[in-house]
Amino acid sequence: MALAMSVDSALSFFACVAIAAAIVYLGLVQHGARTRIAASAGVAALLLVAGFAGGWSALVGERPDTPLLPVGEHIDRLVDWLVVRYGDFLGDINNWIVHKIGFFERFLYQSIAWPLMALLFAAIAFHASRSLQLAATVVVAFALIWSLDLWTPTMQTLSLMSVSLLVTVVFGLPTGILMSQSDRFRAVMTPILDFMQTMPSFVYLIPVVMLFGLGTFSGVIATMIYAAPPLMRLTDLGIRLVDKEVIEAATAFGATRRQTLFGVQIPLALPNIMAGVNQSIMMALAMVVIASMIGVRGLGQEVLYGLQRQEPGAGFVAGLSIVLLAIVLDRITQAYGRRLAAHREVAH
Repeated sequence: MALAMSVDSALSFFACVAIAAAIVYLGLVQHGARTRIAASAGVAALLLVAGFAGGWSALVGERPDTPLLPVGEHIDRLVDWLVVRYGDFLGDINNWIVHKIGFFERFLYQSIAWPLMALLFAAIAFHASRSLQLAATVVVAFALIWSLDLWTPTMQTLSLMSVSLLVTVVFGLPTGILMSQSDRFRAVMTPILDFMQTMPSFVYLIPVVMLFGLGTFSGVIATMIYAAPPLMRLTDLGIRLVDKEVIEAATAFGATRRQTLFGVQIPLALPNIMAGVNQSIMMALAMVVIASMIGVRGLGQEVLYGLQRQEPGAGFVAGLSIVLLAIVLDRITQAYGRRLAAHREVAH
């Protein structure tokens, strides 16, 4: 029996390593005839794992009681180890971040009256678009939110989004730049970003809550994981789409690779980067309701209350406020993107 358990564990470990190696290899090889080689290697690895599984079932005469790939058990052990080893440290980080975010929330809805906030966002919208219509739309949207008596939850949501977007930009923008400069790093990151975008967002909440507890900081981390991939992808795409003639001209004038990147490629890629910021904002808003399930305050919590109390009206007005906030942020970021694109055309 002990021998069977040891062999089962060995086979499980081998299966995990083989599949992981196949996925990484398929991600590293992207172009030309090597794609067929990579696909063949991946299929061979999967067939090898399947063959071992079938052979084990034939020898034992039945399916193993435990999964052939106990990935869930390994993840549970890893999270438990992190909680035991670094729980106090992570708790201190959580408390410090929650205190800062709470101060920012109170500043938004206690220190700044709603008309002043509406005028501030209207000024930003006018600066981005040079359009009085857009500025008026922003004022009307904020006035509607205030009239629905949801100003405080809206500012709580806005503070969460601001912090989440800041963390997303701090980590996502350099990652996208590195992806544009290294094909190998891009090949490694592509399946990771695919995983981040396709994994159900509820799954992020489980380990985050275990590590950081319920509350705002867990919502920030989960939102950042969900919203970062578009910024990374579009930053990489924007830099790669810069005309080669422009890069060659910069090199001919003696610019180093660093000078070309920060002086030519990134400025010309700003419209795509702003599109990535826009998509990250929209995906962060999509996480508002889900993050409310782990104690994050704001409009998502109002929607959750409407569901729990079976009050469709309360849920509708909270959802309407989310839509209005999304329209304001979307139009402003799109306007900045169009303005940067216009400057790019003039530069050409």
